Parts: sequence; structure tokens; C-alpha cells
Amino acid sequence: MTKYEVAIVGGGIAGLTAAIYAAKAGKRTIVLEQQKQLGGRAITNKKQGVYFNLGAHALYKGEAFEAFRELGLRLEGSTPSIDAYGMWKKQLLPFPTNASSFLQTPLLSWGGKLEFAKWFIKFVKMDTSVWNQISIRDWIETQLHDPMLRNVFYALLRTSTYVLAPELHAAGPALKQMQRALKGVLYLDKGWGTIVEQLRELAVQQGVELVTGCKVAAVEHQDKKVHSILCEGGARIEASNVILTTPPAISHKLVPHADQTALDTWNKQAIPVTVACLDVGLRQLPIHEHQFIYGLDQPIFFTHQTREGKPRPAIMSDDGTQVISLFKYQGPQTDAEKDEGELERVLDVVQPGWRNELVIRQFLPKMTVVHDFPHMKRMEEPGPAVPEIEGLYVAGDWVSHGELLVDASVASAKRAVSQVNKY
Repeated sequence: MTKYEVAIVGGGIAGLTAAIYAAKAGKRTIVLEQQKQLGGRAITNKKQGVYFNLGAHALYKGEAFEAFRELGLRLEGSTPSIDAYGMWKKQLLPFPTNASSFLQTPLLSWGGKLEFAKWFIKFVKMDTSVWNQISIRDWIETQLHDPMLRNVFYALLRTSTYVLAPELHAAGPALKQMQRALKGVLYLDKGWGTIVEQLRELAVQQGVELVTGCKVAAVEHQDKKVHSILCEGGARIEASNVILTTPPAISHKLVPHADQTALDTWNKQAIPVTVACLDVGLRQLPIHEHQFIYGLDQPIFFTHQTREGKPRPAIMSDDGTQVISLFKYQGPQTDAEKDEGELERVLDVVQPGWRNELVIRQFLPKMTVVHDFPHMKRMEEPGPAVPEIEGLYVAGDWVSHGELLVDASVASAKRAVSQVNKY
């Protein structure tokens, strides 16, 4: 039986990234993925020549972007313009994202505009870490005075974090993510499946063994040390180090006696984030200038990823079909039918007559964005090592040390491998 130095459970972005860095460090590495394809929630579905991610994805210039560049990935796509509108009482009004819209928008009074300008100048170079211990709500309510400006910041921070819980989300990481958004995000040509495929190719080149359709039953450990992975069906894989890139609840389930380890705390403190996603492919747009719409009095976001003009549009179809994505940020209680209807009504306002141009649609009623985030109820930062079991590590979007979204996935994967390399 082959013994692996590193076995990774989960073949999403975190798992593939960890595998590549482990293999580059000379470790014999295997990845076990229960689905028949790699990628997790970063897969891209191609339907009638249209590329649909699992909801709109944007790559911020953070830890993931830097790691992908370090690994030599081709990140082909476009940085969209920042022209935007705010939706307030079903009306679309210019949203303050540049000098022109700042002066024109009727959303803010002159007092609000002056306050916004003061913060914008300060914001670019602000050390956001000083706000790590307070919530977004506390930051907004104590630092901003104009009521509509508060609504603007709630919308901006909700969009950059996907979290509809300003009273919970730590302000520092959210503000840092907003700083990155101001530098421009990347919409990837043909979706995030292109990243998955390049990571897969790189892993194979590095000698990583990739196994799909393999469901792990347990991570076996003895005398406080990992020694193997048991797969459903009875196969056993020996490994001196295991990196779990599964959600906290699954990670907890896979490890016998997990209630006696930090996995129990990490699972209990986790607060998953979900959104309802409506993606549509249209032959042509009834209204061309609408690219970003921020909901100000409802938790929605609209983005047109293939807008024509400058800069060039992201390529999200084979035949020029226009791709639009809408989100509704969700709380604990969800209603699929109600959420879909609400997103359709937003589309009626933003792109009236869109149904006459419809080619294909995708509705995801409750899509998990992340399985946890930096919030005020956290008792401790998770991972990378599970201290009670030598050789056991965790990585993934929930294993955040302040990073958000895919940046948390990649940063935690690198942290886990760095711990493995110490021994």
C-alpha cells in the first residue's frame, strides 16, 4: 500500500491549492474528492453556449490572486468599469463611485457628499485592522453621520462580503475587502472553471494523485496522531498528514471523537452565508448602461458581466449572449419562491422586457457562499492545525484569519501546507 505524506480531502480551490504547494515541497500527495468532478463551488456550468458560475464570481486582488499569479495561472478576463446605480424605492439613481456620479447623484445631500469625500480620501490608505474588534454596524453607526451615506456603505460592504449581518461581521476585514474592490476586480473569461482546470493541470504536473468519486468515511487517528483515511467501500489510504478542506460540520463528522478537539468549537461557532442567485443569458439588453445595481433598501445586487464597450467585456458565452447575475443576500430564514420573484422584479426594473430576450436561465435558491466568516461571536480563529491530533489540518473558505471568500480558501491552504512542511 502506498503511503502518502499528505492526503487532502476535498478537491475545490482550497484542496487543489494545498495539493500543489505540498507537491512543490516534495511531499507525496493525494486529493480525494467525492464528486465526479473537481472544483467544488468554483465549477462553471456551460448551458447552450453560456458559461454560468454558481452565482457571479469576481476575483479580488488579494491572497488568491497573488497565489494564482505565483503559480503561473493565466487569469484572462476583464476589469469592469465602476459605473453603478443604487436602487432606492424601486428607482435607479446614480451611485457615487467616481467624480461624475459623485457630483450628479441625488442620493446624497451636499452634507453627505462632503462626508463621503472626507472618508474616501482617508479610506484609500486607512489601516483597517484597527476595526477588527467591532462590527460593521458599530463602525457605520459611530463613524458615519449622514443617514443615506450609511445606506451606501451598508450596500458596499454587503456586496464585498456577501454577508447580510452587519451586526456580526467584523468591520476590519470587510473594510479591507472594500479597499481591494476599489482597485478593481477581475471577471474571468468563461468563468471560474478555467481556474479549476489550470489548478488540476498543475497538480498533475507536480505529481499529485487526483481521485474523484471517492467519499471519505473517516480520518483515522491513534495516540493523538493521524495515520490513515477510510473511504466508503472499505478502501484505506495511509497518510501521515491529512488536510480537510470540507465544511466545518463535515470535518467534524469525519474525525472520530471530534467533540474532544478544536473541531467542535470551530463547528459550533460557524455561521454559513447563503445567497439566492438568478443568472440569465439574454440575446441583447433592453438597456445597455446598467452594469452594477446596489440595493439600498433591499439586500440585492445586480451585475452585467459581459457589458459591451471599454474595458472589453468578459467572455461568458460562445455567441455573444449577454450574461446577467443577480443576488439576494439571505438571512437565516429563506423562501425560494419569494426570493426568485423578488429577483425577477428587480430585473423588470433594471432590464424591462428581458423575458422577450431570454436564452437561458439558472436559479440557485440557496447557494452557500462561505461556511463561516470573521464575526463577533467567534471564540477563536480556526486552524490550520487541529492541536489535539498531530498531522491533522483544516483549510477552506471558513478557515479565515481575516481573509474573505476565496482569499480565505487559498490563504488557509498555504498555512496548512506550511505547517506540514515544518515536520
